[in-house]
Amino acid sequence: MVAAQIVGQRKVEIVQVEEPPLPESHIMVQIERACLCGSDGPLFSYDLTREGNGRPATPFLDYTRDDPYPLRVGQSIHECLGTVVESRSDRFSKGELVLALPNAMDGLCQFISIPDTKAIRLPKEGISREEILMSQPFGTVIWAFSKLGNLLNQDAVVLGQGPMGLMICHLLSNLGARTIIAMDKLDNRLDAAMRMRATHTINVDKRDPLRTVEELTNGRMANLVFEAVGHQTDTISQCMEMVRPRGTLVAFGVPDDEIYRDFSYTTFFRKNLTLIGSVGPEVEPNYSLARDMISQGRIDVSPLITHTVPFQDIQKAYELFVDRKDGAIKVIVDYDTLP
Repeated sequence: MVAAQIVGQRKVEIVQVEEPPLPESHIMVQIERACLCGSDGPLFSYDLTREGNGRPATPFLDYTRDDPYPLRVGQSIHECLGTVVESRSDRFSKGELVLALPNAMDGLCQFISIPDTKAIRLPKEGISREEILMSQPFGTVIWAFSKLGNLLNQDAVVLGQGPMGLMICHLLSNLGARTIIAMDKLDNRLDAAMRMRATHTINVDKRDPLRTVEELTNGRMANLVFEAVGHQTDTISQCMEMVRPRGTLVAFGVPDDEIYRDFSYTTFFRKNLTLIGSVGPEVEPNYSLARDMISQGRIDVSPLITHTVPFQDIQKAYELFVDRKDGAIKVIVDYDTLP
């Protein structure tokens, strides 16, 4: 089968490998679409050698080696959908369309074998493959929101307007937040935030974010702040400055560092803040609810989807995504172009 493999910093190659085995209670899925996530970027763009510039905190890399290249075949993609082509499961039948969750972020393969507990059915008609694929990232947003209380009349800030931050804005609106302040450095993403129901946007390179939040909330500051940037340590402390006493900070952005030395513990302590970490959802009910909300039109994910790239051009797909070229937000990889 055709697959892709990261063989060095910013270098991914097309390879031919054997199809995976199919154990009991597993399904074989022929992938049709996948998309790149912020957690995939570092595995492509960082120098992962021991002497390199970055070793993201992930359970899917072997850091016992000085040089981890080439990475495991198929890394790094985990947002996938496709058709069941063989089943050893009582839960799924051949021909069903499913959201497929790869075992080790190794979805850059024409076929993947996964436990039947790591898939959910998707509608075949009535919505595009690209849009219903957003059930995976939106499911992680739903998981984070399941940890929160009543959001009616809340003032909220979302720092980072990548795909996740944009969906956070939309769900805040669905759940009745009064003020939804979207922050980013890129104007095209702030434009998308308005389409995703933010009430205000702030380009943090052009306006003072702390002062602007104070103005927009009449000095109250935010009840709730989402950190949706990740991959650096500065923004958590910035978020704590924006949240009011007894407010809540959700750490949603993926960390690269094991320890945040810039974390302002005194601010956290004196403000009586609640800090919630959130990564990964429960397959049920989070992904299935995400699927239903998208397919029923309760959230419009179309502003996220900016590019579709053939699988054969996976190098271009990564470069578009990590370098944010041409206004890229969500980059879809199309496997249907494979022979």
